[in-house]
Amino acid sequence: MIFHIHSPTMSSSSSSSLQWLSLIATIWLQTFNGPNTDFPVYSSELKDLKAISQVGINFLAFASDAGKLFGWLSGLAAVYLPPWSVAATGAALGLLGYGLQFLFLDHPKFSYAHIFLLTAVGGNGICWINTACYLVCIKNFAADSRRVAVGLSTSYVGLSAKVFTVMAGAMFHHKSYHKAKHYLLLNSVAPVLVSLVVAPFLKFILPSKNASNSGFVAMFVITFATGVSAIIGTVGSASQGAFTRAYALSLGILLASPLAVPLAVKLKDVMEETRRNKKENRIHDLDDVETGERAEELQVKQEDDMVDDEEVNVEEAEGLGGVQILRELNFWLYFFSYLFSATLGLVFLNNLGQIAESRGLQREETSTLVSLSSSFGFFGRLFPFLLDYYSSKRSCMISRPASMATLMAPMAVAFFVLVNSSRLSLYMSTAIIGAFTGAITSIAVSATTELFGTKHFSINHNIVVANIPLGSFVFGYLAALLYQRGLEEGSHSCRGTACYGRTFILWGVTCSVASLLCTILYMRTRKVC
Repeated sequence: MIFHIHSPTMSSSSSSSLQWLSLIATIWLQTFNGPNTDFPVYSSELKDLKAISQVGINFLAFASDAGKLFGWLSGLAAVYLPPWSVAATGAALGLLGYGLQFLFLDHPKFSYAHIFLLTAVGGNGICWINTACYLVCIKNFAADSRRVAVGLSTSYVGLSAKVFTVMAGAMFHHKSYHKAKHYLLLNSVAPVLVSLVVAPFLKFILPSKNASNSGFVAMFVITFATGVSAIIGTVGSASQGAFTRAYALSLGILLASPLAVPLAVKLKDVMEETRRNKKENRIHDLDDVETGERAEELQVKQEDDMVDDEEVNVEEAEGLGGVQILRELNFWLYFFSYLFSATLGLVFLNNLGQIAESRGLQREETSTLVSLSSSFGFFGRLFPFLLDYYSSKRSCMISRPASMATLMAPMAVAFFVLVNSSRLSLYMSTAIIGAFTGAITSIAVSATTELFGTKHFSINHNIVVANIPLGSFVFGYLAALLYQRGLEEGSHSCRGTACYGRTFILWGVTCSVASLLCTILYMRTRKVC
């Protein structure tokens, strides 16, 4: 189904402003659309509170990812529903899944099964918000800039864990009840509030040609500044109280600062319109000529818009969808290379709390480690699309499979480095894996359209990301089994590098295979510039 909203009463200036506002709406949604990313911060506490084994903790991480098995429902719903309602559905599922856990976590009859099922419900809600944001960016921006728009939006998902950690530190520092409840409350409420705020702007509009280069440059500068602030905050995260609240305020201002772009666009358009009207009032003798010129310009613009619409229609008419892609070798190369790299990185991040505990880190230090992975994941998601922006000026874009294959190799090295027992190796490898996992995840959005077209994107990409729950189960369960072999009798926590040593070697080999598969995919799909 092709989404076109033709509004003859909408001026080009209004269209351009709404275009930027719709992008900002997706940015804010994505910033709070990672409630599962803060799980490592409170997983150890949850493990003690409910007497859950390491295998059980990994199954909870799997439950969040298992919601993605039904992510195709959001793609199907997006065919018939406006994007704001798709996002609202996702927020409501998160409210249900995480909200009930917040309310009943301390209840003695609130069992592990309840936590598992509700975590899966909340995980499925993430897919709905992702689908809405992807489609708004793809539909509201022209072909030469939609990749950049998608990249800016999805990069903020990497900031979710950092934002939730900062909010929890600022809001609940002096509260006595469990840290797990702090995060469950934020996970349930924050996406709902944000979806209500951005709902009026989360809609499809006719792509405007006025998405200026200066607008994207400004957005990149703001995004870069936000990322730098996130890293600085991570370094100083050991401080508490007033500093945390002040930092939370400064981070909030940075997240609101993209609003300057549509305001500047609107102000520029108003000033140009005012200047043009004054000029017309002074030159009465040329009214007829100018009227003819305007009519001619309007006709040319309408013809250009018709050509653009035809190009979008042609582009969306091409490509494979649904079951068709399952018959393609390229799909399986893509699927398994993603499974053995980005999904593996997500499994590592899900286990970060237990990894930190096994290395002897305190729970406050675990928050710092999670914030570090989140901050670098943010930059990882951003930089591929910064390259896209500059390469779009050339006649040939950078191949997505080639980019992914290049990023997978250093990830494999980082897994091998984790075998070293030093804290430096832990922090460095966490930063690398966080950054490159974010980059591959972000690039995959464009890779899906590059390989299979845009027409069935919402369904195709949800089929691709179905590998995440598969990998979460297989890799997470295997890591938990190896972890439990290192337990001392009567203990449910493992200590020392041996707890995950063999797991890291296995993950390093697996990620190397992913790089090889993605290289083969690139060789099969490469285009000569």
